[in-house]
Amino acid sequence: MPKPDAQSAGWIRRDFLKAAPLAAGLVADSLTAAPDAGSRNLIEAFDYQGVRLGESRWRQQVHAAREFYLGLSDNDILQGFRAAAGLPAPGRPLGGWCKENSSTIFGQWLSGMARLYRATGDTAVRDKAALLMTEWAKTVKPDGDCRMRHYSFDKLVCGLVDMQKYAGHPDAIPLLEKTTGWARRTFEHENMVVVPAHNTMYYGLPQEWYTLSENLYRAWQLTGNPDFRTFAEVWLYSSYWGKFADTAAPAGAQGVHAYSHVNTFSGAAMAYAVTGDPMYLRIIRNAYDYLRNTQCYATGGYGPNERFMSPDGSLGKALETRSDTFETICGSWAGFKLSRYLMQFTGEARYGDWIERLFYNGVGASLPLRPGGRNFYYSDYRISGGMKVDYWENFTCCSGTYIQNMADYHNLIYYKDASSLYVNLYVASEVEWSRPAGDVRLVQETGYPESETSTLTVETKQSADFALKLRVPAWSRDMSLKVNGADAGVAAKPGEWATISRTWKSGDRVEVRIPLRLRTEAVDRQHPDRVVVMRGPVVLALDYNYHDPAFELPKTDDDLNRWLVPDGEGSVFRIQRPDGRPVRLKFRPFYDLAEDFPYLMYFDRQGGPYALW
Repeated sequence: MPKPDAQSAGWIRRDFLKAAPLAAGLVADSLTAAPDAGSRNLIEAFDYQGVRLGESRWRQQVHAAREFYLGLSDNDILQGFRAAAGLPAPGRPLGGWCKENSSTIFGQWLSGMARLYRATGDTAVRDKAALLMTEWAKTVKPDGDCRMRHYSFDKLVCGLVDMQKYAGHPDAIPLLEKTTGWARRTFEHENMVVVPAHNTMYYGLPQEWYTLSENLYRAWQLTGNPDFRTFAEVWLYSSYWGKFADTAAPAGAQGVHAYSHVNTFSGAAMAYAVTGDPMYLRIIRNAYDYLRNTQCYATGGYGPNERFMSPDGSLGKALETRSDTFETICGSWAGFKLSRYLMQFTGEARYGDWIERLFYNGVGASLPLRPGGRNFYYSDYRISGGMKVDYWENFTCCSGTYIQNMADYHNLIYYKDASSLYVNLYVASEVEWSRPAGDVRLVQETGYPESETSTLTVETKQSADFALKLRVPAWSRDMSLKVNGADAGVAAKPGEWATISRTWKSGDRVEVRIPLRLRTEAVDRQHPDRVVVMRGPVVLALDYNYHDPAFELPKTDDDLNRWLVPDGEGSVFRIQRPDGRPVRLKFRPFYDLAEDFPYLMYFDRQGGPYALW
């Protein structure tokens, strides 16, 4: 995400009126629609409640993030706001992107803390968020002027909605109504421009205005206040969303800012949730397919140079030059949201595949937050090799979405409907499913994706009739299911749900086995031999810390499975060449690689090694 710029009077004015008739029609239709967004969902996430993470590297990641955010000085976070309001301002500026104030990430921190409290019951996190919100409110002018523009205000809306919805703070909505009233009176919305060819305006001016509708619609859902809905409809991105109304291969969709343009489709998702207009559902379905088919690397990451690529091989070509391959933390957050909306609206398992890739190879493979606000930003997939390093400035946008991602870990694993419990991710965890016929607890024990199996145990006070639906990854082959040791006798078709319907008794056990055969995946159609090594959903990278000659991949996946031999526990593989030539380099999961450790991710299979001495 580009660093926020000062507002400029010299904005290039786009032909806003061309999009106005379409936008006006959408607004008119939406005003007569039913307000119940729940009616749009075929299945539901647990909304940050009832799910607990078991012991795993990802629970450890959440815990480390909690410690980081709780350790931040409240006075430092609030210093810039208080100083601008002429109030006593103890503490020091956070620095980096927050050298003046923390508005860039303030709303996201409120949001993430509120959601994390809802997910874990951690009152220390809730109380910190409540103090920050209360003290920040003292800096808002009587007319609602919060000294934020579009970019920061969008995050503020999200944070205040979540402070009421998930933390139960009674002052959040009055504060949101006050600041939104000011924004409605003062925000520019005629000079909206996105210029893909321009070096700064590819993310739009006013900056990323096209993400505003999502959380304003959420505010309307929560409160019923029509002002939020009316203001949301100001920011409908008809000129871009419309490209996807009837196709997943639109012309002219490239060149725009990647993360925020994935994020804007969550605005279209909320437009569907609020209005029920099927056009919006077509848009986000097509957008998802466009992204997965033309924009994503094997990790689930996207957006080298923070741009959508032309679908002409540019994705693979970018590996030759771009170290800023994927804006990892923010990009994962946007991908999680869009995928979850689609899973809920459609009930289709296939939308869980992007979640899975990003969970293990995106934010789940990122470096931890560091003292002073150092944070991971870009993942580097270059064909010549990369390293994980922190961004050169502190407290970037990724330090805002990081805590939202950590809360989201609890909201991506399980889904439900009236008669079914869905397992989307195979992560050590448990879920409490409250249902009229009696509550059900499901405990998932697994070492996946390093092991091939996951065991799910049903706990219930009385027998229970329901369907247990388990996502079959699209990449998988021969996934199998057993119930209490016997073959479940159900189909496990890749990209769909495998469904076990029965009367369950407490102690019933389901054993899931997903073979994790090694394979390669090409970066795009134009570079069929520029490949990455995969094991299940996990990208493997090659150590690059020894002075061995350049490694040559075998030509077939069968040979790959013969050459790579497990090296102890976990998913580390040593290379055993058939010619007996020793190779010290090893393949290991991308998430296992530490800071400043060199690696190779993508390989040109037909390139072959070459001598340098």
